[in-house]
Amino acid sequence: MKPVSRTRELEAQLADTEKQLRLLQKISRFMVREMSLSDALQRIVSLVVEFTNADSCLLYLLQDKELVLCSSNNPQPETIGKVKLALGEGLTGWVARERRLLSISREAYLDPRFKHFSDLPEDTYEAFLSAPIIIRNHVAGVINVQHRDPHAHSGGDMELLTTIGEMAGSLTALATLDSATLARADLLDLVMQPAPRG
Repeated sequence: MKPVSRTRELEAQLADTEKQLRLLQKISRFMVREMSLSDALQRIVSLVVEFTNADSCLLYLLQDKELVLCSSNNPQPETIGKVKLALGEGLTGWVARERRLLSISREAYLDPRFKHFSDLPEDTYEAFLSAPIIIRNHVAGVINVQHRDPHAHSGGDMELLTTIGEMAGSLTALATLDSATLARADLLDLVMQPAPRG
């Protein structure tokens, strides 16, 4: 390999890493700002689409053993809060049940686990990347990234979406605490006690 091409390759990797870092920094700032969970999740979805050049990002949260569509970069009033999946249902439900990342680079709609929703245009998209949203080792939802055309997901793409799923889980957990509760919390006691099991 020529030194010039290797240098260009390293420069491209560095630029990509810097871009990922900026994305994660922006998401981490949602954890310290006073904003509704809905707004924070909507901003995460928008950032993910912008960063990945995806055509779609959908975020589902678990409620009463169902995954409920909460955020979309193409929000349609008739789908938000109304599209629901059971654990194990469709590709999204499979990711939640198995607690595993799923990457399909083409013809995701032909996968035997696929479930069609006539209200979601994303059902015709080729590529599908999905990661569980985790809170303290428990699945709290799923985040999906889709491309209209075939798209190979790199290891970096997969790791990044996994990290975003973990950050979305932390953000969701923080949203359950109000400012007064946080102000009263004895943080040193929290640090000193052993981690809960389960």
